[in-house]
Amino acid sequence: MKKTIASPKAPAAIGPYSQAIELNGTVFVSGQLPIVPSDGTMPQGIEAQTKQSLTNIGAILEENGLSFNDIVKTTVLLKDINDFGAMNAVYAEFFKDNKPARVCYQVVALPKGALVEIDAIAGK
Repeated sequence: MKKTIASPKAPAAIGPYSQAIELNGTVFVSGQLPIVPSDGTMPQGIEAQTKQSLTNIGAILEENGLSFNDIVKTTVLLKDINDFGAMNAVYAEFFKDNKPARVCYQVVALPKGALVEIDAIAGK
């Protein structure tokens, strides 16, 4: 059965989609922009934005009793592929032992002028 997941500790969706959906124990987290949920601002710089996007993912997972150790796959969208190293350094802080599969793409633009957006798939 499909279940919608929403966390007040992550920013609300900016379109007609859910923060995450659980289906048969698998949680699909929508792409998370680096929006600070308490005030709607976006930090400056790729490091701070990567940290905020991942923090938002963590809040959504926590709402469903999961953690970063449960993530099996992520997708990282970067406005500039030259930010890959800096993003990767922050990303590595969140995935110490149980690293998920991942793809990373450069895109022309992201909503709200973000430098990064990250989605995730996690399993119970």
